[in-house]
Amino acid sequence: MIEPSPAPGSGRTDPQLANEEGRRAHVTCQNFSFYYGDNHAVKSVTLDFPSYQVTAIIGPSGCGKSTMLRSINRMNDLIPGGRTSGRLLFDGQEVYGPRLDVVTLRRRIGMVFQKPNPFPKSIFNNIAYGRRLHESPGKGELQATVERSLQRAGLWDEVKDRLDDNALSLSGGQQQRLCIARALAVDPEVLLMDEPTSALDPRATARIEDLIAELRGRYSIIIVTHNMQQAARVSDFTAFLYEGNLIEYGPTARMFTQPREKRTEDYMTGRFG
Repeated sequence: MIEPSPAPGSGRTDPQLANEEGRRAHVTCQNFSFYYGDNHAVKSVTLDFPSYQVTAIIGPSGCGKSTMLRSINRMNDLIPGGRTSGRLLFDGQEVYGPRLDVVTLRRRIGMVFQKPNPFPKSIFNNIAYGRRLHESPGKGELQATVERSLQRAGLWDEVKDRLDDNALSLSGGQQQRLCIARALAVDPEVLLMDEPTSALDPRATARIEDLIAELRGRYSIIIVTHNMQQAARVSDFTAFLYEGNLIEYGPTARMFTQPREKRTEDYMTGRFG
């Protein structure tokens, strides 16, 4: 059973947050903070992300959502002046510990960004890239990986006869599903999504949301979204951040119908944000 620890300060969590299959959280934050120089962007967040379920992180612009997400696979390492305090654990191992191999971490924790970013290569080579980077698979293994990953991303039937085409020839929605397939190709355990539909039209957005539902239970998914309706549609759990603080966290259905914090209710009802 997973029971997220109470957030410090005014944050509230639900005591009945439980992983129905009894699996521990892949990702755990314990008084975790992230700083950009003197800017305290994420403030002492304590939170377990339930395994094999979808957790949405919501909040107004600049509240620390993307910073929190990118901390999980150390994408913030690329930002000068970034530093952390507290603990961030992946499968019980310190993400910011000196012995952690960042390349391995990013294989096990895949990421999909706000805008589709396929490599200027063929569709096949986009998917095969990660396997080639981490291993030396044979041709048959690569072909199987490409087909399996594209099927999981709901793209195989659309591109199976054009795997040699440049990935940039795909539509925006197809490119984003390709990026999801590329992340899945190395068999991650966690999939991070940073506003993955904000650059897409409504039809492509609906397809990505359907895909998230299909991937639920196979991967632990953490999604940052500015769209509260999307969070309500796709997630099992929701975390509300405000000015870097975790204000409230709980099952999505309860968060959207019976929030326990006034700031959560005010944000949900559009009074600010």
